[in-house]
Amino acid sequence: MSYVKKPMEIEDRSFDIIEDEMNSEVLKKFSHEELMVVKRVIHTTADFQYGDLIEFIKNPIEKAKKSLAKGIKIYADTNMIKAGVNPRTLKRLNCEIVNFVADNDVIKEAGERGVTRSIVSMEKACKDPNIKAFLIGNAPTALYTLAEHIKNGLTDPDFVVAVPVGFVGAEESKNEFSTMEVPSVVVSGRKGGSTVAVAVLNAILYLVDNER
Repeated sequence: MSYVKKPMEIEDRSFDIIEDEMNSEVLKKFSHEELMVVKRVIHTTADFQYGDLIEFIKNPIEKAKKSLAKGIKIYADTNMIKAGVNPRTLKRLNCEIVNFVADNDVIKEAGERGVTRSIVSMEKACKDPNIKAFLIGNAPTALYTLAEHIKNGLTDPDFVVAVPVGFVGAEESKNEFSTMEVPSVVVSGRKGGSTVAVAVLNAILYLVDNER
């Protein structure tokens, strides 16, 4: 059986196919760097609809590049995101991804209040002045909580990746967040997920690392 075995050749060919099959109008509406992010998401999901769903608000790529280059702490709403982001690039940039959902104090408080751990974990994250960016791929309640804290002046992120997936609150939370004009990458509708959040950040990390 004959098939492509070299990893870089597989990836290069995949991106060639993606560009060939993307709608010409979609290709035109994004900048070069935005298109790199969109292609990475499509590469991860094999779903060309993301070309219509992804929105870039307030120049998030440029803001993220400058922020990441300084070496920052990033909050992710799942450990899956932590596992998926390129660790070597994070280390080179002196960046760290944190998640508090499994912390004992978060579990205890969420149980006492009868709310999701994602809410309490996000509240904890917003109290840390060293956290400058947020990646939300799973929990709409985390995005709602982040939006409330931004509105109340309790946190001021450099950039946000707002792509929670699901049927309850996901679309609504992203619709609300997209009106706030925070530098952010938002996927409208029900689609998204931790793998999409990872794809977005890895694409931006590649841009940062490529400029060093």
